[in-house]
Amino acid sequence: MAALGADVPEPVRQYILDSNMPALFDVMAADAIRDTPADLPSYLIDWLRKYQQTTQTERAGQLVKEKMTEAGLSDAFISAFMRCYDDLVAGRTGSLPESSIDPVSDIPRYDTLSNAADPGLLGQTVVLKLNGGLGTGMGLEKAKSLLKVKGEDTFLDFITKQIMHLNTAHSTRIKFMLMNSFSTSDDTKNFLQPKYPDLLADPDVELLQHKAPKILQNGLAPALWPANPELEWCPPGHGDLYAALMGSGRLDALLAQGFKYVFVSNSDNLGATLDMKILSFFAASGAPMLMECCERTESDKKGGHLARNKATGGLLLRESAQCPKEDEGQFQDITRHRFFNTNNLWLNLEKLQSVMRQEGGVLPLPLITNSKTVDPRDGDSPKVYQLETAMGAAIASLPGSQALVVPRTRFAPVKTCNDLLALRSDAYVVTDDWRIELHPNCKGQPPVVDLDSKLYKMVDGLDSLIPNGVPSLVGCKKLKVSGKVEFAAGSVVEGEVTISNSTSTLQTVNGTLNSAVNF
Repeated sequence: MAALGADVPEPVRQYILDSNMPALFDVMAADAIRDTPADLPSYLIDWLRKYQQTTQTERAGQLVKEKMTEAGLSDAFISAFMRCYDDLVAGRTGSLPESSIDPVSDIPRYDTLSNAADPGLLGQTVVLKLNGGLGTGMGLEKAKSLLKVKGEDTFLDFITKQIMHLNTAHSTRIKFMLMNSFSTSDDTKNFLQPKYPDLLADPDVELLQHKAPKILQNGLAPALWPANPELEWCPPGHGDLYAALMGSGRLDALLAQGFKYVFVSNSDNLGATLDMKILSFFAASGAPMLMECCERTESDKKGGHLARNKATGGLLLRESAQCPKEDEGQFQDITRHRFFNTNNLWLNLEKLQSVMRQEGGVLPLPLITNSKTVDPRDGDSPKVYQLETAMGAAIASLPGSQALVVPRTRFAPVKTCNDLLALRSDAYVVTDDWRIELHPNCKGQPPVVDLDSKLYKMVDGLDSLIPNGVPSLVGCKKLKVSGKVEFAAGSVVEGEVTISNSTSTLQTVNGTLNSAVNF
């Protein structure tokens, strides 16, 4: 750029030089010469507008990174989060059209596995439960795993008793870990300390999940909320498992201690226990990851499914948010896409470490974007994005990963009060090794429960439905309840039953119900 004229005031001259405007105008001029626009003034105005937007986004990204650094988050997590942030800025949604994938049919099944298990593998295996959820969608303000499931036993009671049973059955002490979030850590430890102090004796029992900054939808800077700074943060999704293992140094430490494998599952899935047949199969396979899958049913059709990448032949997960609208019919076709991820995963620690080191300490995972307000209870507070990743998506990032079709007995999660009612009923039974699985009479198909969301979405609402005890659902295919209803003691539901109360008065149902009930 030509030298600034002598008539330019010194403060202005210095500002131009400090702001690097000469270099900026040189670039703008070079672009204009290259593009030879017909309308030069409009071109220059548009060029400057785009430059300003880019500069603002770059500054917003710097603020996001600075916020995480000041909070003391690990380098592994910051790198992983900034990858997601860059995807957000670039508009990369991870869309997976039907044309890019093939259905999966050729994966092994649990019932074909050898019974020749190797007990020696137990000393090389870690059992890790994901325990970061609060269950706010069910009206809870504490760790979801503290919710009572059967009688007085909570999820954590069952999990602990499962581990204790394994220790007794195999005369060993299995390495056990909980991945807690900043929201569940204290609740969990306060619950375990008086009841199961031996479990907390291991200083490594807790793997702490990171926290992620909420991102303002307007400008993509980190959200600020002085009224309650804790609301500026959110959980990053269970895909954070990998950054948490690497960033905490736990991945290297476990390998140094002789551990080779980790079995990971959700704390609300009490069907997921360490299975010797699966462990032996996984160890022999040499795969970096094994994903347990189940056959999709009508109740699963809106959830994600397993597929193959048409270009590479590798396995991947496609979630509903990644499916273009025009492909929804095929997405929900359970005869085409037959398998879903149970989130019971087996990881080879050596191979996980190798891939993460190759990727600069992170495991690339597709972005999941949730649109919220910074204060969930204040719909007028600023709109934000919560950036998350899913643990199971790593199946596409770890070449050679495999999947295994397992019985539905290994999948009994609780995401809603509909699930909780079914789990509390006799449709699910407690096994000798403290698993909860479907009653054999259900023949692999859990009862479909559909409760009035206005009345029974929260746990206290569910409790008002069953103050006299949970109805029998072992013979139930589908139960739908709308309106104010209360089950009498000893109620039995068989087949497909709809209970509807259109009045404002609480109505009680009792006896054996095998047809529609209307009030």
